[in-house]
Amino acid sequence: MFVFVMDPLGDGSEHRATVTLMRAALERGHAVWHCLTSDLSLVDGRVRAVARPVAFDGGLPELGPRAEVDPHRATAVLIRVDPPYDILTVTLLLEHLSGDTVLMNTPRGLREANEKLYACRFPDLMPPTIVSADPERLLAFAAGRPHGAVFKPLGDFKGRGILTVAPGDPNARSIAGITTANGSRPAMAQAFLPEVAEGDKRVLVLDGRPLGGFLRRPANGDFRANMAVGGSVHACELDDDDVRIVRRIAPALRADGLHLVGIDVIGGRLTEVNVTSMAGLPQLDELTGSRHDLRIVGWLEERSGRLRRGV
Repeated sequence: MFVFVMDPLGDGSEHRATVTLMRAALERGHAVWHCLTSDLSLVDGRVRAVARPVAFDGGLPELGPRAEVDPHRATAVLIRVDPPYDILTVTLLLEHLSGDTVLMNTPRGLREANEKLYACRFPDLMPPTIVSADPERLLAFAAGRPHGAVFKPLGDFKGRGILTVAPGDPNARSIAGITTANGSRPAMAQAFLPEVAEGDKRVLVLDGRPLGGFLRRPANGDFRANMAVGGSVHACELDDDDVRIVRRIAPALRADGLHLVGIDVIGGRLTEVNVTSMAGLPQLDELTGSRHDLRIVGWLEERSGRLRRGV
C-alpha cells in the first residue's frame, strides 16, 4: 500500500509528478491511496488516515469512496503537499510513523529544508545570495550586482512571487517592499544569472544520486524558466558542475532523510533544493525514454523491505 498525503487531486493536471508515481505504484501491484492533511489523525499514539483509493480511467485518476487506512502498515507514505502549508503540525504528526513505514521525504527533513534556504548550507555552490527582511539591504545587494538581482519569497513555489530587479530599475523599491511585506518578512535576493536564458537545469536526485536532468527555458517576455509559468523543457546531459553539486550535497540530503529532491542549477550554480512536491518526473521520463518513476517505486520497495527486516 502506498499512501500519498497531498492536496486535492482534481484531474491530476496540477500534480503530474505525483500522478506519475501513483501510476508506477499501481503498475507494480500496490494499492494506492490519496489523503489530505486534514484527513490525518493521531489516536493512542498511532496515525490514522481517512483516504480514498486511486484508480485510472484512461488518462485520468479517479478516487473511490473514503475509508480509514492504517499508514503504519503502508509500504511507503509520500508527503507531496504543495507549499505553503502547516508544515510543523503535519510533519510532527507524521513523525509517529517513523520506524513503521518508509516516509518520502521524512518529516524531520521537510522541517529542516525550506526550499529556498536549504541551498544556503552550501554558499560556495550558489550565486551571491542574501536573506533579509530589510528592503534597504536587499536593494543595496541588487545595486551591487552587474546584472541586478532576483527577489524570492521564502514560502512559495512554481515561480510565484519571484521578481527581478535590474540596475537602475525605477520599480526596485516597490518590488523590495512587496517581497518583504514592507519589511515584515524575510526574503531572498540572489544575483541575477544571465545564463538563465540558456536554461535552468532541473536535476532529480534519488538517495543522493542523480536520476537525470533537463533544461527549462523561459518563455518569451519572462525571465523565469518554471514550467508552471510557461517554461519549455529540453533534453540535456548532466555536466561536471551538476555532478559536483550533487556529490557535495548528497551527504546532507541522506542525513536529513531527503530521499527524493529536485535541484535547480543555472550556469553551474545551485539556486534551489526542492523537497516536497517537486516537479519534473514525467518530463524526465518523456525526454529520456526511461522509467525513472518505476526506479523510484522500486527504491521504496527495497527500502521498505530493509525496514521490515530491521536492516
